[in-house]
Amino acid sequence: MNRDELYTIAETWFQENNWKPFKFQKDTWKAFLQGKNGLLNAPTGSGKTYALWFPIILNYIKSNPAYKTKHKKGLKAIWITPLRALSDEIRQSAERVAADLGTQMTVGIRTGDTSTKERTAQKKQMPDLLITTPESLQLLLATKGYDKLFKDCTAIVVDEWHELLGTKRGVQMELALSRLKTVSKNLRIWGISATIGNLDQAREVLLGTDSKALENSVLIKAKLNKKITVKSIIPKKMETFPWRGHLGLHLLEAIIPIINNSKTTLLFTNTRSQCEIWFQKILEKHPEYAGEIAMHHGSINKETRLWVEQAIRNANLKAVVCTSSLDLGVDFAPVETVIQIGGPKGVARFLQRAGRSGHRPGKESVIYFLPTHAIELIEASALQEAVKHTVVEDRIPYLNSYDVLLQYLTTLAISDGFYPDEIYQEVTKTFCYQALSKEQWQWLLNFLVLGSQSLQTYDEYKKVEIEEDGKFKVHNKGIAMRHRFQIGTIVSDANLKVRYQKGGFIGSIEEFFVSKLSPGDIFTFAGRNLEFIRIKDMQVHVRNSTKKTNKIPSWMGGRLTFSAQMSELLREELYKASANHLTKKEIGPELIALEPVFTQQRKESIVPKPNEFLIETFKTRDGYHHIFYPFEGRFVHEAMGSLLGYRISLLSPITFSLAFNDYGFELLSDQEIDLQQVLDNDLFSTDFMLSDLQKSLNATEMARRKFRDIAVISGMVFTGYPNKGIKMKHLQSSSQLLFDVFRDYEADNLLFQQAFTETFEHQLEEGRLRLALERIAQQEIVWKACQKPTPFSFPIITDRLREKLSSEKLADRIKRMTAILTKK
Repeated sequence: MNRDELYTIAETWFQENNWKPFKFQKDTWKAFLQGKNGLLNAPTGSGKTYALWFPIILNYIKSNPAYKTKHKKGLKAIWITPLRALSDEIRQSAERVAADLGTQMTVGIRTGDTSTKERTAQKKQMPDLLITTPESLQLLLATKGYDKLFKDCTAIVVDEWHELLGTKRGVQMELALSRLKTVSKNLRIWGISATIGNLDQAREVLLGTDSKALENSVLIKAKLNKKITVKSIIPKKMETFPWRGHLGLHLLEAIIPIINNSKTTLLFTNTRSQCEIWFQKILEKHPEYAGEIAMHHGSINKETRLWVEQAIRNANLKAVVCTSSLDLGVDFAPVETVIQIGGPKGVARFLQRAGRSGHRPGKESVIYFLPTHAIELIEASALQEAVKHTVVEDRIPYLNSYDVLLQYLTTLAISDGFYPDEIYQEVTKTFCYQALSKEQWQWLLNFLVLGSQSLQTYDEYKKVEIEEDGKFKVHNKGIAMRHRFQIGTIVSDANLKVRYQKGGFIGSIEEFFVSKLSPGDIFTFAGRNLEFIRIKDMQVHVRNSTKKTNKIPSWMGGRLTFSAQMSELLREELYKASANHLTKKEIGPELIALEPVFTQQRKESIVPKPNEFLIETFKTRDGYHHIFYPFEGRFVHEAMGSLLGYRISLLSPITFSLAFNDYGFELLSDQEIDLQQVLDNDLFSTDFMLSDLQKSLNATEMARRKFRDIAVISGMVFTGYPNKGIKMKHLQSSSQLLFDVFRDYEADNLLFQQAFTETFEHQLEEGRLRLALERIAQQEIVWKACQKPTPFSFPIITDRLREKLSSEKLADRIKRMTAILTKK
């Protein structure tokens, strides 16, 4: 069958379903059937699944003319999804095409949710089309004879590649692909990505630096004019001194008409705690929504999440309060409206969430922005600009993740074993390890066989044996079993399951939250008030309670920071506010609504212009406040605040406490600093930045925290068997012990060094800090000695109070502060 006949089969199917294939779908079919690799850039809800399932199945038809009567069994294509929740929908699409085209192809799913019975059946006979996750793919590489399993595989599709890129799961994928390229001779590699800034680099990371694969590849962009409408919910009365404390709840009534006028509304929050609070408050104020409103986040049990997803599809729910757990891929046709509560901190995330509404080609997406404090309206204005010009972030790929490589090498060693020279050739063709030297490679091999230099006397670190022919192999069954349990790169604080005393599973929360509870304490979780009874076997036992509470679990991963693009957009909006000659059309409703805030800010200080860097100082009963406004996001501000505090203390001995948010940071001390001396000494210089940063930040403590994850991923620390997890404090102490041993006796240990590299590059965003300091060096520094706190400084100083006061006391204290500040 020639290609034209194959295209006709596909187009006929579309016609029968009253659809018309898009150009990008046809382009993808053509490129795939020509044997090319590629990256498809298409928004959610545009039919990207059919862009790739079709050519995969058509390719099978082409090579098996008798496909209707004779079926060749065996794995033919793998579809990688980063979220288990998406696998069911992808399976339905594949089954529909395979059945409608008259093939006898089978479709299977293999994720952490797949039953043991089904896995065993898959071992005997793999489905033709397999949907799986990066972790489950690694587990397949850990089975004996995996090369026979994959040898006839013709395609691997990595869905939502932008979500994996720039994470260690992405690195895990790069390594798996490097192996499959060798094992499956006719493999085509395809990625599907939403819009990101560095699409060309995304393709290179996916395909590796091997010029053959790259040269035989295409980048296909779907040119679909998706209309996105952003509407800001503007408070009727603007608070002149904004603070973050009430999470936007004072605007709760403003969203009720929006919910009532839509078929289904998704309310996105940035954190799971915020999600719980909003769900509770809406039901408290509007009990009529009982049974029509639900909650969805990653820590709620799987059954509840699946029920919520199905209820959205069936249009049984008016509203769902959710987190990024509903960001990706799932097709919810009934969703008409999305509400974003609080700044999403990044353009890509905002566009992704907007795309959940009107999830059909050609349909308009409507997203409302609800600010949690007044100054967030500047973010809303910046997002309006971003949507107009489609300004989207880059995703920065990892380099030299030694921990992921050690895990991968152990995986190969427990299946069929590996020959180092062969695997070195494959690994160095990946983007992540393209600069891996022979010396570093040798160090990693020694580590597998002997443990590192300083651990050679301990047998537990010697995992791999070298056979006579030079093959690296694990023979110990215990090591192999423990390794399989621990495959993966997502490391978080120990999660404890929450169960009713009589057995029902509710979800999971982090150990650090539970450690603060005493028996009898009431907390809210998964939309219920629960009484804490005890912890038993790593499980939290609870019972329902009718008592009210303000205790809500918080999760360590909940703090997002501004992306570089978002910071830049925000500064540009702010600079508009400093210009007096702009018309209403040029500045939009958000900045107009903020005029009372800007007026008050100008009274006490200034709204900085593009060439100005603002510093404010004032005294309160708490001490001397020195506030700096780089508008670069909380991670950069944490680093810059520490750096500046350290450099000032070199001029004269002084102690600071540091507070920061996305707009700026505060150095608070009990004595005044001579700011002129600070400016004269060029303290914003990038000279010696790295060494000053290491001294200022207790970088060793931060690296120690990073090292825990590295120790788990590389397999140095075992996290325990399922349902018998090892307590977090034991994990902490094991990894800390190793960290101290390496620091004192083996400072050139690659994993020890990796902990520092990751701290600076990923947590402190050292590159962005350097650029921010260079930008400030070009600006005129405007120092304003103020009489009292300004509207810009208010959110920062009230954030610091939050650590000391309960939410009720904080609200009272802020009310009093605001009353004093607004006195005429």
